[in-house]
Amino acid sequence: MADHWVENHKRDSWRKQAKASGYRARSAFKLKQIQERFNLVREGDFVLDVGCHPGGWAQVAVELVGDDGKVVGVDLQPCAPVEGAILLTGDITDPLTQERILEELDGETLNVIVSDISPHITGKWDMDQSVAMTLVADVFDFALPLLKKGGGFTTKLFQGIGVEELIAAVRPHFSSVRRFSPDASRNSSSEVYLVCKHHTPWKAPKVSVRERYETAVNKLVGGEEIEADPEPVASSFRVRRKKSDDGLEEH
Repeated sequence: MADHWVENHKRDSWRKQAKASGYRARSAFKLKQIQERFNLVREGDFVLDVGCHPGGWAQVAVELVGDDGKVVGVDLQPCAPVEGAILLTGDITDPLTQERILEELDGETLNVIVSDISPHITGKWDMDQSVAMTLVADVFDFALPLLKKGGGFTTKLFQGIGVEELIAAVRPHFSSVRRFSPDASRNSSSEVYLVCKHHTPWKAPKVSVRERYETAVNKLVGGEEIEADPEPVASSFRVRRKKSDDGLEEH
């Protein structure tokens, strides 16, 4: 009960700070703390905010990029307008939504991608976590080609099977890849943020992040397909027939 009270008090504290600061959600402080630690966004940057609802991260991003920057957000849920940002409603994995994002960028490349995206939660943890990880891989595959050399990317991950494999799939694309847990995250939460800096597109593998991630996870859980024509293996095992009472072998 004591731990529960402390956790609720902490959440209320961040909510109060968000309200007092004019932010729509306490999650805004997660991005602010990431920024304080890693200096991810700079004035004049072009930023893509994935999973932007309810708009807290977009508010922070607009403050950071200033008048010369640009913030484009996207989410499945409609988001109330944020002054200084362009917020789209749609599925980031849908080609039509991706085309709308490209139209808003108007040929410009991105300096930073920030993602607080989360799939629809069913309550079945293993399934939810797996879907969330695959979704993050899809975001990387869409957004990385739009990211400038030296650019940054931060995304939420849910701890569980496949985290290390996803990090390994992402690592070739950046010179710095680190995990970070903002103070504004709940103590009981399994979320952690992956902060990637200094995009190195010339090192990018030809195979997609999702494909490399899924291949590694399949190896981890033993889900690889059995070979169609495996080589025969010699065995010393022999079947012995039981002898009858008269000492003769039964046939």
